Amino acid sequence: MLLKRGAEAELYLDTRYGRKVVVKKRVRKGYRIRELDEEIRSYRTSHEAVMMHKAKECGVPTPVIFLVDLVDKSIVMEYVGDVRLKDVLDSLPEEERRRILVEVGRMIGAMHSNGLIHGDLTTSNIILDEGRIYFIDFGLSEVSEELEKRGVDLHLMRRALESTHHLRSDEYFREVLLGYSEVVGEQETKRVLSKIEEIAKRGRYVSER
Repeated sequence: MLLKRGAEAELYLDTRYGRKVVVKKRVRKGYRIRELDEEIRSYRTSHEAVMMHKAKECGVPTPVIFLVDLVDKSIVMEYVGDVRLKDVLDSLPEEERRRILVEVGRMIGAMHSNGLIHGDLTTSNIILDEGRIYFIDFGLSEVSEELEKRGVDLHLMRRALESTHHLRSDEYFREVLLGYSEVVGEQETKRVLSKIEEIAKRGRYVSER
């Protein structure tokens, strides 16, 4: 059953190994030379699987990977539900919401302190299953120690909160930063915040031109 069709891949719900799984399949792009398309889809498939494994090594919950198929350009992974944090965050009890946002911040801090950049940090890419959070969609992830990359990651999260939860976005982002600071430290958090403001100013400057 098709769960989602994106620009790069399609997600299917299936049953394998006696359990529900998600199959993420990178689709062929007709505008690319076939050989190049095969190479790109193979690389991105294997790259995402590696990045998910690195996230696990950081202590960040991600779906368990059962199979990486470079012929089919697909990843078969654990089904952790389809409740996106984006869709339920505002309706959660206050204490539960705060706990989850702080935990999200800790997980981002764990990735960043280990040189892992998610690349698409939004509440759409965090699944909530019985109080447990899972980070998904590591297709744009990379290994980097750059302050700029960490700033962009958190800037994306702040923009996502402003877009979807605008009435309380500042409060929500403060909770994320609280958890983040617990992991990376207050000084490093200040450095990243300064970079976020610089990135935001750049964006405003470009939009005003």
